Amino acid sequence: MSDRPRRADARRNQAALLDAAAKVFVASGVEAPIRAIAAEAGVGTATIYRHFPTRADLIVAVYRHQIEACAEAGPRFLAEGPTPHAALGRWIDLFVDFLVTKHGLAAALRSDGAQFEALHAHFLDRLVPVCAALLDAAADAGEVRAGPTALEVLRGVGNLCIGAEDPDYDARKVVGVLVAGLAA
Repeated sequence: MSDRPRRADARRNQAALLDAAAKVFVASGVEAPIRAIAAEAGVGTATIYRHFPTRADLIVAVYRHQIEACAEAGPRFLAEGPTPHAALGRWIDLFVDFLVTKHGLAAALRSDGAQFEALHAHFLDRLVPVCAALLDAAADAGEVRAGPTALEVLRGVGNLCIGAEDPDYDARKVVGVLVAGLAA
């Protein structure tokens, strides 16, 4: 592949394909047939294989795409208000959705240790600063108490999401208690 920037329509098409793959992965797991992803995206299977030669390539791309969407949402939520604490709550809800709906992505990626480690590092590099900025803004506004670091909050949320595969467990509800507990 060349180092040239891709056209805007090509970027949009790839984003739509990644969104479709994520939706299918949520519904059917990461072993869902490529034809199901192609049908959801409205493309042929050859288009998917042209962009992502292996299933692992597709899984990594979906995971990265979701990380980027979560990272980009933080500053947007902060700008939209109404308060920094509300923005933090919205962002953590999105983060919970990301963690809960990835159905097997992390497990599938662990089979390639180096690739998983690089992706985990990317996850931390992108999301810890976003969470820190939201926490700092809420603390500066006097809405949350100083204390837990962004990494501690993300780990806490992640740990609260572990039981989410149980249909009787509402991770968002439990994480909401954590977010409320941050309030000053």
